[in-house]
Amino acid sequence: MMTNNQIPPYRFAVYFAPPPNSPWWQAGSQWLGRCAAGGALKPMPAIKGISDEAFHQVTAAPRRYGWHATLKAPFSLAAGADAEQLRAALTKIAASSSAFEMPPLKVTLLDDFLAIVPLTTSAEANTVAARCVMELQHLAAPLSAADLQRRRQAALSPTQDALLLRWGYPFVLDEFQLHCSLTGSLKQLNPQQVQNLQQGAQDWFDDLPPCRFETLALFVEPTPGADFVLQEHFKMTA
Repeated sequence: MMTNNQIPPYRFAVYFAPPPNSPWWQAGSQWLGRCAAGGALKPMPAIKGISDEAFHQVTAAPRRYGWHATLKAPFSLAAGADAEQLRAALTKIAASSSAFEMPPLKVTLLDDFLAIVPLTTSAEANTVAARCVMELQHLAAPLSAADLQRRRQAALSPTQDALLLRWGYPFVLDEFQLHCSLTGSLKQLNPQQVQNLQQGAQDWFDDLPPCRFETLALFVEPTPGADFVLQEHFKMTA
């Protein structure tokens, strides 16, 4: 919680993130090499056929954001909005949402990066994500022209572009797919290396217990370009 003397973070984000003492948080943070709950660097697993340097490089993008699945993508607060209003809105969403067990999770290739996704669609997760997108939007500042241009470099469909303009992110609502990113782009790797990395990830996460979705996690980007930090969990209690 912020005090009146603190400078507000540059951006906020609302994620699904397991509790920091849970096996899923520990495994994900170690895979990425950083714990967003405290900022500590973690020893990363060794992957057959992938050098430590290459593994560190392809995980750089998700390492900065921390172990998570995006519900409400990073945003700056709108003029006149403050962190306490955001906390109150998140408390309301969490208090009227029920915790649930995620479907079994698998490692898959999404476009050109690896991610963990549910084997079957989770209607509960989709509902919570949609609520976060829509019910928090009045607290989010409009995207700048530079942000719009950056997002549009991904060759968005007309539907995704419309979502970007309305909600500040193109992969929401009907375009949403819950996923925890394991890497950034793998274009620099050959097909055998990608296969080795995917198999290594599946082996790394295979033996974990079922994953529970029981909180909304508020992350902050303290200053532009800084690593995202887990600030607070909001327990789902309906």
